[in-house]
Amino acid sequence: MTSIADIEIPADGTGTGELFEAVPSLTCEMERVIASSGHGLWLSGPSRDGIETALDDAGAIGAYSLINSDDDRWLYDIEFEPDTLDVFEVVLEEGGTVLSASASSGTWLLSIRFSDRECVSSLYDRLDDEDVTPTIVRLFDLAEETNSQCGLTARQYETLVAAIDHGYFEIPREVSMQELSEELDISHQALSERLRRAYRALVTSELNVSENDTVAPPMPSD
Repeated sequence: MTSIADIEIPADGTGTGELFEAVPSLTCEMERVIASSGHGLWLSGPSRDGIETALDDAGAIGAYSLINSDDDRWLYDIEFEPDTLDVFEVVLEEGGTVLSASASSGTWLLSIRFSDRECVSSLYDRLDDEDVTPTIVRLFDLAEETNSQCGLTARQYETLVAAIDHGYFEIPREVSMQELSEELDISHQALSERLRRAYRALVTSELNVSENDTVAPPMPSD
């Protein structure tokens, strides 16, 4: 049964540990799709010069290049040296898929999808053996979360996951609705309706409202 784990991992001892030591104000966010052999990381906090000085000085960083920028953050394609603990690669090797990853104050928070809980245990043990002890913040099975909390059907959940994996929610979109419908082998209309029902289920669940609830119009301002 598919499981989702939210895991905290200290950056110290990983490929990004030296970066946080050099610039404690640094924040990182993993870019889900980037055409490269490395990892796409949005870096922010210090200035661009401060970030690139830290990248230059980090022995765990093999190479990097600036890909994009957005306000006061910068997207870098980063490759780690071969002998560096690459947490993202370890997750893949243990059968996980990183759904999201961000870091601040020297700690990474990863949301990872696994085929079963045994893979979660395997990842935990492997990181612990590397002296990078993770903390499991949250662990749940897909069926449990779908039925009891999210209000989504299995198909709606799978559709939303596929949309995320293929970059449908990225700005700009990395896949069209037509392309996504072909990937899921359903019609464009069926995909549109399934997404709308999924959005409605998430909103009513997360906002704790029922479909019969109404919202009063805003009071006019003076």
